[in-house]
Order: sequence, then C-alpha cells, then structure tokens
Amino acid sequence: MTIELPDQEIGNLRLTPEQVRLELAIGRYAGRQVSLARAAKIAGEDFTSFIHELGRRGLCLNYTVADVEHDMRMADELCGKASGK
Repeated sequence: MTIELPDQEIGNLRLTPEQVRLELAIGRYAGRQVSLARAAKIAGEDFTSFIHELGRRGLCLNYTVADVEHDMRMADELCGKASGK
C-alpha cells in the first residue's frame, strides 16, 4: 500500500516509514479496530516489542472480561490435556 501525504500537512514531523507504520498500528489498536497481534504485524514489530512500546506511551492493553474467561477456559483445557484427563 502506498499513501501520499502532502508535505504541507506533515511539514516538520520528519517521520520515517517505520514510524508511520508504528503510529498507524498504535492508533488502530488504541481505537480497538485491530487486535494486539495484528497491530504488532502492522507496525512490523514483534509482539513483545509492541507491548513495550504501548507501555512506554502509557497505553493499556485492551483485555476484557471475555478475554480473561477465554484464557481461563483455554488454560483449563490445556492443563486437562497435559495431565491426561
């Protein structure tokens, strides 16, 4: 994808393409339009680095009660399989 931005609009921001990708990814994630994993891919970052960048910016992870319940069910299933139940 190619995006053209008029120089007068971004002026002295002096953003690299990598910084633009990161800003787009963080904006989409913060706006809850994409998942954490997808945002990291958009940014071109590994999962852990992306989470650290969110932390540096004081942004919280979008982790809902439904996410917790899903993770708990998955953990129960995995533990059950590991113990042979």
